[in-house]
Amino acid sequence: MRKTLKITGILLILIFIIIQFFQPEKNISSDNANDIFNKEQLPEQVRKVLANACADCHSDNTRYLWYHKIAPVSWLVSSDIKKGKKELNLSKWGEMDSYDKISALEDIRQELKQKTMPIKPYVIMHKEARLTDEDRAAMFAWIDKKGNELVKSSVKE
Repeated sequence: MRKTLKITGILLILIFIIIQFFQPEKNISSDNANDIFNKEQLPEQVRKVLANACADCHSDNTRYLWYHKIAPVSWLVSSDIKKGKKELNLSKWGEMDSYDKISALEDIRQELKQKTMPIKPYVIMHKEARLTDEDRAAMFAWIDKKGNELVKSSVKE
């Protein structure tokens, strides 16, 4: 029995070591030209919320922590980033037309209103991603203002 446990333990350790060689590609880009942070005049609180609670999964520039380099955590993080960027990529904001931006703003509003974003596992690991009522209010105010600007500019076109 002890020998079986010892062999099983050694096999698990070897498997853990081997999977470390299969790391996903990092989500890091040097092209920030169309990034929302460069394309919009964001109020400081909105900038803070987007940077701390959204950008890691919804942009081309993820801030990786030490445990993001350990498989299988690295695979889960990579999967979450791919899903997040599929829904909204803040690094592509400048490439979006007004209608897509309006739609994205409404999606952000719904996620914030329902408190489904940022996702709970992310908030647990990133204390700075916890949104206060004031953070949400600032986001709602910016979404309203930006949405109105986009609607007005769309009507003129």
